[in-house]
Amino acid sequence: MSYLVPTEFVTKMIDAGESKIFMSTRDTVIRAYMAGAILALAAAFAVTVTVQTGNPLIGAILFPVGFCMLYLMGFDLLTGVFTLAPLAVLDKRPGCTWGGVLRNWGLVFVGNFAGALTVALFMAIIFTYGFSEAPNAVGQKIGHIGEGRTVGYAAHGAAGMLTLFIRGVMCNWMVSTGVVAAMMSTSVSGKVIGMWMPILVFFYMGFEHSVVNMFLFPSGLMLGGNFTLMDYLLWNEIPTVVGNLVGGLTFVGLTLYSTHVRTAPKRAPV
Repeated sequence: MSYLVPTEFVTKMIDAGESKIFMSTRDTVIRAYMAGAILALAAAFAVTVTVQTGNPLIGAILFPVGFCMLYLMGFDLLTGVFTLAPLAVLDKRPGCTWGGVLRNWGLVFVGNFAGALTVALFMAIIFTYGFSEAPNAVGQKIGHIGEGRTVGYAAHGAAGMLTLFIRGVMCNWMVSTGVVAAMMSTSVSGKVIGMWMPILVFFYMGFEHSVVNMFLFPSGLMLGGNFTLMDYLLWNEIPTVVGNLVGGLTFVGLTLYSTHVRTAPKRAPV
């Protein structure tokens, strides 16, 4: 059968976390760079589809193509390693330490950001004919997204920050579910179907994904969005990263690990 039962795929999650902790710096950065670039291109694709069709649902339905491609090729997103790497430490795998986890997270963040920034520059050039004219409709849309999801949150003060954080939590609840779903099957079609569903949910609901935002907001700044770099960092990227960490680790990694690996004793017959 192509389906793996929870005890099997949760063990694969721990194995994956251990592998990422011990991965070389070169391989970690390359894989993270490509993941950030492919996800950024998928975000640009989804925004283009939304603008051209006027239907955001179509963009959300098609966005997961990038997520599926990058995971089938073995590339790494920050949102995924937030969930997987700590499990190897919690499971007391030999040599796995919190220092190793933090090293992995840092390298993946850098790689993801570099990849997303590369595509942000490429798309800004495309949307403006090499910065020789005003952005086209898609470029203008990206600029408006950047404004609404930075200064838009800031306008609500603490309530805006709370909303941003919760959207980050909800995002990686869904995205990490997609990461795990790819481990539930040994067939390509099963992996793709499993990944597609939660990624569609996160994108259509407008939850905050730290790596997607590494593309949207730098691109928005290049395209004339009415917000600043500090707006982006303080009123989006940093709280989103924290929310993504909490959401993926709490609602996916720890819950699956605690109930399928560290199971509680069975109740005695009455």
